[in-house]
Amino acid sequence: MDEESTCSSLEIARDAESMVVIPIASDRPMEEVSAAPGALPGDDAGHPRRDTPLLPGPRPLVEDSRATLTVLSGMHAGRVFTLDDAAVTIGRGGDADLVLDETGVSRHHARVTRAPGGRFQVEDLRSVNGTFVGAARVDFAALEGGDLLQLGPHLRMRFAIVDAIDESLARQLYESSVRDPLTHVYNRRYLADRLPAEIARARRAKSDLALLMIDVDGLKTVNDSYGHLAGDRVLSTVAARVLRALRVEDVLARHGGDEFVVIAVGTDLHDAGLLAERVRRGVEALHMSARGREVRITTSIGVASLAELAENTEPATLLALADSRMYQAKTSGRNRVSASCPPVDGAPVPFR
Repeated sequence: MDEESTCSSLEIARDAESMVVIPIASDRPMEEVSAAPGALPGDDAGHPRRDTPLLPGPRPLVEDSRATLTVLSGMHAGRVFTLDDAAVTIGRGGDADLVLDETGVSRHHARVTRAPGGRFQVEDLRSVNGTFVGAARVDFAALEGGDLLQLGPHLRMRFAIVDAIDESLARQLYESSVRDPLTHVYNRRYLADRLPAEIARARRAKSDLALLMIDVDGLKTVNDSYGHLAGDRVLSTVAARVLRALRVEDVLARHGGDEFVVIAVGTDLHDAGLLAERVRRGVEALHMSARGREVRITTSIGVASLAELAENTEPATLLALADSRMYQAKTSGRNRVSASCPPVDGAPVPFR
């Protein structure tokens, strides 16, 4: 070159498997490079130099990162599942690793596995309604962070690579969306999603299901006499005692101010009545006090079963039947269980 020229040089920064080319202003002259025609210019070590940026490769999993599936639709929306080295079978069957009992999902719908290189992949298990990554139906596909995974027509999940803090935050957000902040049992919104799903499952399996509508007797008197903090303590204590009487598969939710609902899975009317009586006795045995005075707490419980209703009856009808029987229990003296309809003369018949 006859004249010394000034231009920008390229400095290459390497990060793991990716290369990012960053232009940096410089006053140093560019040296003349002799090369054979068609050859790429090289550096001092003789390696070819590239003047165009390289696209970053896939980000490797760092030590504190983990793969997750976040449910985006259905009654489990917001729930986060962490994936590890073990294969995870997803479906509505009770023996699936990840049970999601949603419409259109097969018993064993899909399997997510981790390949030896650390990448995750999904395999369809001959499902009826298909497995989709994005908009494409797949039999087998690799998963990238941010991919939308869909099982059947409705169930959508997001695959992501997150760190421990993000995973913990996602779990907390889910719990706060489905739990009652006072009693920590499920809230009314969760009940509204869970009840139709449990009814649909019971009908598919040709099994029964029962509801317990539980009302805390005299809560207003406690609030008026000792304050709402005492009333809150009563609700929390009652919820904890009810949970002790239930099975693992049963669901307890707060339905309203002083009302709770139990979904008793696979339970007929008679057994649900016995369960309700066990709950009633457990609450009655509580020893509570406020301002140095004993506070006696009891419950009135209405019981209804799916078998009592027509095949296509809405979930709200089952809830209303349990609610009406709870009202019977209250008007007939409280602290009792009602699991039958009133006779012709209108007098309620409590369960004993």
